[in-house]
Amino acid sequence: MALISLAQGLAHAQQNGYALGAFNVLDTHFLRALYQAAERQRSPFIISIAEVHFKYVSLEHLVAAVRTEAALHAIPVVLHLDHGLHFEAVMQAIRLGFTSVMFDGSTLSYEENVRQTREVVKMCHALGVSVEAELGAVGGDEGGALFGEADSDKFTDPAQAADFVHSTGIDCLAVAIGNAHGKYKGEPKLDFDRLAAIRATAGIPLVLHGGSGISDGDFRRAVSLGINKINFYTGMSQAALGAIEAQIAQRDARYDAFAELLMAVERDIANVVAQQMQVFGSAGRA
Repeated sequence: MALISLAQGLAHAQQNGYALGAFNVLDTHFLRALYQAAERQRSPFIISIAEVHFKYVSLEHLVAAVRTEAALHAIPVVLHLDHGLHFEAVMQAIRLGFTSVMFDGSTLSYEENVRQTREVVKMCHALGVSVEAELGAVGGDEGGALFGEADSDKFTDPAQAADFVHSTGIDCLAVAIGNAHGKYKGEPKLDFDRLAAIRATAGIPLVLHGGSGISDGDFRRAVSLGINKINFYTGMSQAALGAIEAQIAQRDARYDAFAELLMAVERDIANVVAQQMQVFGSAGRA
């Protein structure tokens, strides 16, 4: 199946009351694991490649693998640039055929975030590419720090969200409501009243970053309050590391032990992703 835009995927998610899972890939083992989970659950999903991970991948070859895999399955899939921090990364993603980009101007002043995001939207929409942006600042970082913590001073302002959406023309908005990248320090406390207020003022699909570690109940409540895209990567990474540790602990001298390790990584990632697809409500929506 041909890749779809994020706007197309979110329209269906919004109409049917679920969230698309956005799962980062680093190689074809991650990619195959996602499709195993999606076929099992009959779930649409988002393949995310983060700018901070460009140094780990051959982007051109990975995108070619995404397109090849997509053609083999009747599953609606978005190819999304996650946390694009620079115009160069956005341009590279567009040239390679990404159907969606996130331009992350959350570290900029409000005015500069609006200005730069508006320019990205103008360029992307002319080419049929969807745009996600962030207002406020999600806790933690995308660069591999183990623990993340939310800063209430940087939560998304519902009143400002309306102006931001109107001024930029974005397709969806990533919100800061107590969520954080990486593993949480303690129990995450999401500000659901703030989320409801943002939904009322923004009027577009909302995005929850930092999905790993949030409870199933909180996920479902967030979806009911307007979250239609959920980013989930740390849980996949932890599953992969757990599979590797288990395989090494029982390894022997067989020549194919490494190949079996890679298959175990795929299996455990697929299991984690399949479970999240059920929680997000996307299972059976393909």
